[in-house]
Amino acid sequence: MKKNYLKIKFSFLIKAFIFYFLLFFEVHADNLNSNNFVSIGSEKAPVKIKIFSSLTCPHCANFHNNIVPKIKENYIETGEVQLIFIDFPLDEIAFNASKLLHCLDEKKQISFLDKIYKDQAKWVAATNNIEINKNLKKIAINFGLNLTESDKCLVNEEISDKILNGRIQANKKYSINSTPTIIINEKKLKGSTSFENIKKKIEKII
Repeated sequence: MKKNYLKIKFSFLIKAFIFYFLLFFEVHADNLNSNNFVSIGSEKAPVKIKIFSSLTCPHCANFHNNIVPKIKENYIETGEVQLIFIDFPLDEIAFNASKLLHCLDEKKQISFLDKIYKDQAKWVAATNNIEINKNLKKIAINFGLNLTESDKCLVNEEISDKILNGRIQANKKYSINSTPTIIINEKKLKGSTSFENIKKKIEKII
């Protein structure tokens, strides 16, 4: 019950922050094209695929574990596709996981992302958010962040703002209401997020 309350509370705070930000500040959607996100593949690739996901989302884990490898094998290694992973946290724990991701050395970020999704069912399996955060910190240790660094990361306002601003911009530009949301060359993928459907879109471009 407490865990559900915290999720609802975080969701309310996120929505309140987004409303305040959009009301008083101009959001620059071009920032979504920056190098502030985890990516794999050539920057010169003709197909840019943006993946908006929440690190606690089971559907996102399924996509990352089963669809991303097929895209990598068929299109990234040939230089035809670049994948860009953009945080869209749906709860407090996903927000914290995203913070740790962006506190890591850039060379280790994609491996951390792989680990987070591969073992998602394990590290989220705890009785409360404090225990889940401990699980996250244990994973981060293996990627170069000690406990002190992880604690500092979780309260780092610059990292927090970066993630929340990206979420705000994405919501404004693409009207994202679920994760994962896939954007291929600035067009939202319609229908299934299966490899077959994505393949059809890629083939039409290349």
